[in-house]
Amino acid sequence: MYNSKSSLLLLLFLINSFIFFCNADSGTKCSNTSSLIGFESNFTMVQHQLRGHFKILDDCSFQVSRFDMLSGSSDVVFWGAVAVDFSNITRGFPISDHRLNQTTYKNASFSIQLLPNVTWDQIKVLSVWDVTTLSDFGHLTLPTNGSDFYPSRVHTMFDNCKNLSGNYRVRWSLNVEDNWIEIGLEGATKTMNYMAFGWANPKGTKELMLGADIAVAAFTEEGRPFVDDFYITSYSECMLHGKDGSAVGVCPDVVYENTTNGMTLNNTKLVYGHRRDGVSFIRFRKPLNSSDDKYDLPVNPTEEMTVIWALGLMKPPDTIRPYYLPQNHGGPMMVAYGHLRLNASENVDDCFGPLDADDKQDQDLIIASAKVPLVVTTGEALHYPNPPNPSKVLYINKKEAPVLRVERGVPVKFSVQTGHNVALYITSDYLGGNATLRNATETIYSGGPEAEGVMASPYELVWAPDRNTPDQVFYQSLYQPKMGWRVEVVDGGLSDMYNNSVFLDDQQVTFFWTISKDSISIAARGEKKSGYLAIAFGGEMVNSYAYVGWINNAGKGRLNTYWIDGKDASNVHLTNENLTHVRCKSENGIITFEFTRPFNPSCSSHDKKKECKNILDPTTPLRVVWAMGAKWSEHLSERNMHSVTSQRPVRVMLMRGSSEAEQDLRPVLAVHGFMMFLAWGILLPGGILAARYLKHVKGDGWYQIHVYLQYSGLAIILLAVLFAVAELHGFFVSSLHVKFGIAAIFCACVQPVNAYLRPKKPDHGVEASSNRIIWEYFHVNVGRGAIVVGIAALFTGMKHLGERYKGENVHGLSWALIIWFLIGALIVIYLEYRERQRRRDRFLGRGNWVLGNVEEDDSVDLLNPHHASARTGSQNSGLMEVQLEPLSR
Repeated sequence: MYNSKSSLLLLLFLINSFIFFCNADSGTKCSNTSSLIGFESNFTMVQHQLRGHFKILDDCSFQVSRFDMLSGSSDVVFWGAVAVDFSNITRGFPISDHRLNQTTYKNASFSIQLLPNVTWDQIKVLSVWDVTTLSDFGHLTLPTNGSDFYPSRVHTMFDNCKNLSGNYRVRWSLNVEDNWIEIGLEGATKTMNYMAFGWANPKGTKELMLGADIAVAAFTEEGRPFVDDFYITSYSECMLHGKDGSAVGVCPDVVYENTTNGMTLNNTKLVYGHRRDGVSFIRFRKPLNSSDDKYDLPVNPTEEMTVIWALGLMKPPDTIRPYYLPQNHGGPMMVAYGHLRLNASENVDDCFGPLDADDKQDQDLIIASAKVPLVVTTGEALHYPNPPNPSKVLYINKKEAPVLRVERGVPVKFSVQTGHNVALYITSDYLGGNATLRNATETIYSGGPEAEGVMASPYELVWAPDRNTPDQVFYQSLYQPKMGWRVEVVDGGLSDMYNNSVFLDDQQVTFFWTISKDSISIAARGEKKSGYLAIAFGGEMVNSYAYVGWINNAGKGRLNTYWIDGKDASNVHLTNENLTHVRCKSENGIITFEFTRPFNPSCSSHDKKKECKNILDPTTPLRVVWAMGAKWSEHLSERNMHSVTSQRPVRVMLMRGSSEAEQDLRPVLAVHGFMMFLAWGILLPGGILAARYLKHVKGDGWYQIHVYLQYSGLAIILLAVLFAVAELHGFFVSSLHVKFGIAAIFCACVQPVNAYLRPKKPDHGVEASSNRIIWEYFHVNVGRGAIVVGIAALFTGMKHLGERYKGENVHGLSWALIIWFLIGALIVIYLEYRERQRRRDRFLGRGNWVLGNVEEDDSVDLLNPHHASARTGSQNSGLMEVQLEPLSR
């Protein structure tokens, strides 16, 4: 027992010793040798409303307090550099692994450890830096070891802050000994709005603004800050009376009188001003007790006094009034104007966190036009939106780095006059300057090394953003990063973004498309309100590939693809087609969706998915139908079925850019089919049978029947072809039926030409010539081949009719056609048997001879040499001498 207790105490002693030495060791890692320990400074705001106080704790850590910052990207760090200029700060380095990824910092305090390989001697500028966008949110400058250094004054930091409204603040620092108060007005307001603040007339009771001494701060059209001293004599815009020139209203002090005892009346002095992230900030100094006792009110710093404030539109100078004049603030109280009691000497700080403006974009907006070129030049960087930046940036139409708005499908012309060392290009990269040099990837949409020019010889660059262009790209210089700014790409009319468009059936849906090398971009827009919109490729919704667009419960557009093989919800099968650039939206209940798909689905040869058969041939008319309904969802039911649909498909000629409504051509095709059946099933076979089996008839009756039936059949064939071509508005050789038909018609047309060129028939008893035998061989076999190909054309025609119209009676008609030709085949077999029997009897001499019929028997097959020689021999051996004597009556 004793030993166990001793062992436990020893173990605890060892653990405590280990912890002690570890702590001691860790303490020695962070020494206090640097002369910068204890150095304090404030961050200079650059963007993201950054404010904060900085203090060096020891050789490897620092503290940040009263820290405000709007959220940036996911890669905001503390950054070290040797200087604050663009070239040096962009080549800086992270000094800590701490990431400032909080949504928004509000009066935060924290301590930061330096990286092990970083010392204070290496850091001359410490910045809050966004690595992704190369953006400086704020920075401060550190002194060199051993030098006497006093931190520069930071104009955005004050001793006190008071919220006047949700988007307006007043900050101030008081110096009673030197008789001044410095005031900072900060408002999330528009660029051309003013910020007013001042002291009310202490003698006033209800009308606080009358007799008030206020300062009005704003920015000029060029973005320069200014502040003026105003005195209020009435609730009106400043006006001058024509008779005596006296002023009345809200007027600058200098309007009332130019000078008093040689002193200027505008006793407010501008200290600093900027506009960042949609927030205006102007700092000015005002005396507590002015020498102007007529238009300025004395401020007692220890007394609680009434102050008034307002926000409103500032009217720029004109020829009549050469001053910036505030307009009536309007709006509700405590939003656009208000008052409160304030003691300037009391410490107040109820400004929790930075002001967050709804619209943080202050850059000029230029909307591109297809008719007017945009003049691109370079100029001095004054208000570049993403500091740090080079000293020279891009100007468009004399505006510094404006936001450029373009429409998809509308060409944009640039007249590039940037000089020969700046090449314009449109890129997906935020920074520009050739992203490949930073080992980054980018997509270049237009421009390049050749897009440079001067005023005397500008370069004309034309860029046509299409439907696949992202919503945001950037115009930049190819050789220098961060010279340009954003391009907003918005949807124009669909007719501008697509090369072709047609109305589908009933003009309830518009179909748009643009053909590329291996793909097609398609859009569909309903012309009336609906819960979903569907288009399908096929003669009707059943047995078609459908594309359905709708808005889900979260308000987001969706687009799904389906294979439909029936009329129930269970027959709608979800597919997974390779669609890109998919969009779906609803405006006032009108649904529009877009997508891009390849002509041939990317499927392997063994893939049996339904979508693999959805192949589009741009040279073949595409049949398109549509449907609309009240609601669509991922889980289909009978309620998802369409409430309105197209009555018939529209044939869209993709290459031609046109369409036509697909008419019900079944009556036309029925007449065409009957005529072809009459020709290939009755007349032409009948003509062949007459030539084969009626030659034993006396005279040339068989020949007349043969010729009349063949010519009648050929005429009906040509009429049927012309009839079908006229109704179908064209002659298309894509189907198997048409190919068989062309071959059969060719063979049928060859026969009359062949008959016209036949060699002369040999005289009675003379052996047929070789030309005659060859002709008979060709004539007989071409005719028989034509019948075979024609019958094949009949059957493929029935199949084509069934595929096109899904006719239920096509199957029965096909069987009737099969039975008809089977009966015809049996008749031919029977006639052939009788013909061969007759020939055998004739050869044996048992035939019934007609005395005096000395014409040639064409029933003998001339194509058989044995039969030809046999016929000659029999004729010779059959000669006999007959002696006739007169009959005695």
